[in-house]
Amino acid sequence: MPKAEETVLEIDLNALAHNFKTIKSQLKPGVKFMSVIKAYAYGNDSVAMAHKLEELGTDYFAVAYTEEGIRLREAGISKPILILHPQPVNYPEIIEHCLEPNLYSARTLQLFIELAEKQKQKNYPVHLKFNTGMNRLGFTEADYHHIPEKLKKTKSVRIASAFSHLAASEDWKEREFSLSQIYKFKDLAGKILEDIDYEPLLHLCNTSAVFNYPSAAFSMVRSGLGLYGFANDDNLNKKLKPVGTLKSVISQIQNLKEGDTVGYGRAFKAEKTTRIATLPVGHADGIKRIYGHGKAGVFVNGEYAPIVGNVCMDIIMINVTHIDCKEGDEVIIFGGPQPVPELAVKGGTVSYELITGISQRVKRIIIK
Repeated sequence: MPKAEETVLEIDLNALAHNFKTIKSQLKPGVKFMSVIKAYAYGNDSVAMAHKLEELGTDYFAVAYTEEGIRLREAGISKPILILHPQPVNYPEIIEHCLEPNLYSARTLQLFIELAEKQKQKNYPVHLKFNTGMNRLGFTEADYHHIPEKLKKTKSVRIASAFSHLAASEDWKEREFSLSQIYKFKDLAGKILEDIDYEPLLHLCNTSAVFNYPSAAFSMVRSGLGLYGFANDDNLNKKLKPVGTLKSVISQIQNLKEGDTVGYGRAFKAEKTTRIATLPVGHADGIKRIYGHGKAGVFVNGEYAPIVGNVCMDIIMINVTHIDCKEGDEVIIFGGPQPVPELAVKGGTVSYELITGISQRVKRIIIK
């Protein structure tokens, strides 16, 4: 593999395939798989990921917003795409691009039905989300009566799936709460099955729940973070392979004498002769300011180099006094010797935020 000559995010499609197969192996025959590729496939490359996952046999895709679904359609993705948080203003585009909206309230259900009827749609696939305790989006038990009431009056839509979202499936201390969500969803799903004359798909499990609550798999599961190599659990992480490796390169090396300072605010002051290397990556690329002042570091030729001074918008500086290196040498920011969860903890955050925060100006390199 050629070394990085600029800041790049290497995306390993073989690791993606491994993760997909590992998670799918936990499912009973016939349980479908929904691949969540919102936010550029969690900071990677949603188009490349979608094509690979379609090839691997995923049944469904899910994205957060309408424009993400349109991007996949324009790239030739043909599998069904669920829009998790559509806005009513985007409903015409959803229908135009054969996307499938999550309808989570009486208002959103009514507005979509009105448009579908106006366009003379028949059995357009929509999804219903139930709020079982996450308290973000979804019909509550008290709201349920709106659903059969509206469905009985129209032939314009058909329920493709009913689903909910577990709040803490990775945390065994919250097992009682997770079980309460599962029971609530079973009850609501049962009502749906009683009130319509067909069986929509039912899905509740995310990656952690696939492993921790296998009996709650219903007819489909959703996986997002797990596809990219993480599962919010050290033991589960060992079964998965990180898809992305963020690399950069040494642009220049400065030799400092005692008393010299580095960067904005003169935030680093050399206490002795010091070698400082500059990298073409900064907080505009997702390496946040909190990582400065030695809070985190990178790896150069297998050696750890702490970040010094303030992280700049486009540049970070690292201390390489103790490392045999030169300008042009490759640097690993995360992946390999520095796993994403480890770097995330140093920044007081989680893997989700770190990987989705990598700027789209960072070049993506696809490894097949």
